[in-house]
Amino acid sequence: MTFQQILETQIKNAVENLYGAKLESVELQPTRKDFEGDITAVVFPMLRVVKGNPVQIGEAIGNYLVENVSEIEKFNVVQGFLNIVLSDSYYLNFFNSVTDFSSFGKGDQNGKAVMVEYSSPNTNKPLHLGHVRNVLLGYSVAEIEKAAGKKVYKTQIINDRGIHICKSMLAWEKFGNGETPDSTDLKGDKLVGNYYVKFDKEYKKQIEALKAEGKTEEEAKAQAPLLKEAQQMLLKWEAGDEETVALWNKMNGWVYKGFEETYKSIGVDFDFYYYESDTYLLGKDIIEEGIKKDVFFMKDDGSVWCDLTEDGLDEKLVLRSDGTAVYMTQDIGTAVQRVKDHPDVGGMIYTVGNEQDYHFKVLFLILKKLGYNWAENLYHLSYGMVDLPSGKMKSREGTVVDADDLIAQMTDTARSISEELGKIDNFSKEEKEVLYRMIGLGALKYYILKVDPKKRILFNPEESVDFQGNTGPFIQYTYARIQSILRKANENENVMLSLSKQITSDIILQPKEKELIKIIQQFPETIQLAAENYSPALIANYTYDLVKEFNSFYQNVPILATDNEAEKIFRVKISRAVGEVIKSAFALLGIEVPERM
Repeated sequence: MTFQQILETQIKNAVENLYGAKLESVELQPTRKDFEGDITAVVFPMLRVVKGNPVQIGEAIGNYLVENVSEIEKFNVVQGFLNIVLSDSYYLNFFNSVTDFSSFGKGDQNGKAVMVEYSSPNTNKPLHLGHVRNVLLGYSVAEIEKAAGKKVYKTQIINDRGIHICKSMLAWEKFGNGETPDSTDLKGDKLVGNYYVKFDKEYKKQIEALKAEGKTEEEAKAQAPLLKEAQQMLLKWEAGDEETVALWNKMNGWVYKGFEETYKSIGVDFDFYYYESDTYLLGKDIIEEGIKKDVFFMKDDGSVWCDLTEDGLDEKLVLRSDGTAVYMTQDIGTAVQRVKDHPDVGGMIYTVGNEQDYHFKVLFLILKKLGYNWAENLYHLSYGMVDLPSGKMKSREGTVVDADDLIAQMTDTARSISEELGKIDNFSKEEKEVLYRMIGLGALKYYILKVDPKKRILFNPEESVDFQGNTGPFIQYTYARIQSILRKANENENVMLSLSKQITSDIILQPKEKELIKIIQQFPETIQLAAENYSPALIANYTYDLVKEFNSFYQNVPILATDNEAEKIFRVKISRAVGEVIKSAFALLGIEVPERM
């Protein structure tokens, strides 16, 4: 039983003993900074069962708690809020009870597995800034779910077929002169992406030429020879034409190699891959079963629909009149296939932009109507667009911010700011480059992940690489500062030998020390909350609060400079614990921390 549960029980006992009334629940919250106290019990909701003055009720409960709960030292009542002050021994007992802060807060694995889908790119272009937010969110949520005690499978579905893929293939065939990633020294995904842009340029030229001949815009778009050739190529691919399939395999192979380099560079990974070329025919058998169960109905033209009007949505097409699938059909089939492949999966998280909100509402509802019990545990991790100061990105026009270029730019920004500060002049060239990359990536990831996923982001690279304020580099710098303290402490043999021992209860806690332990104590709850809300922002902002408090402690309380040996050992231990929690929290965001900075 946690202390909070003990406190709730004792407050219920107090109300029963003092007033002969039963409380169903107790509202507890952290005490506001401007009042003395650690935990606050809100008295107002109790007035439903206890009649009287809230201040007097708070006073009576406070006196009962001081007499009956050894960890409670004193209390104060402000209007209807009972502010409870916990004893130093309570915090020291907690601190001593944690044998390893590097694994503190992580839950034991329990329940069904969860599958987290993220990235899911098209094989006609490289990963861009929008994909970066997607992969950072998906990877972080997967790590948070794992830390909260879930078994996690990381996956993606790669959109490797369709007219957009054929556009790149056709442009390369027509204009590529046989060039390859090796012959051009270009990453494969960039090379293929260039031909997607090339197709669009040539297609637009043909449209203009047709319009000059008197065709309307719509007629010109439909009749342009390049588009007709791309459509023909798609039909050949679907028919299994050897030459077309060979070209498709070759160019997709270039792209996959490029993607893997980018994923490695960003620091994300996957356990399983799904390919649309394997899944695009899935789901038709499920539609047939759904017709028998009256989940779907057939119209006179032979098309199949799901009527969701009673659920506040529209009718949704799930099979065309010619028997071909739509995206919804594939998504239904893919979800079912994933559970067949991994029978321990009890839920799925789809990391997809908010323009698909409606699609996922419909998908989840249809899967529930089909009777899949795991459909109750599906979640759309919806997120807003990422904009740059220069404006919105467009793939076809080649104005996207390429993920690799962005990482390089972040590294360069970190390099120029670090060199300006001049704090790493004694590092080797290799050490500097590793650090610049760590700072640049840390800045990028933190800037994106500290924002609630649903909010749109205006990403400013220079602003993100700031060594002050709520940024990744500020937190990384604090971690490095702590490691410096620990290195100096290790030079003192007595301190080093005492770090593995328990802190004695005769230590009198400074307010800053107490505050640090309070924040550390909140880490397990923060992980659980972040997992429940699918929000890395909760972890990011928790870490910032911890770091702010540590820096205040560092500036106001002597750590190695104190003459009291017991205090010195305790403060070094607190510093080490803070460092380990920072490292652990940042790992959940996919961010590394440097030993020196």
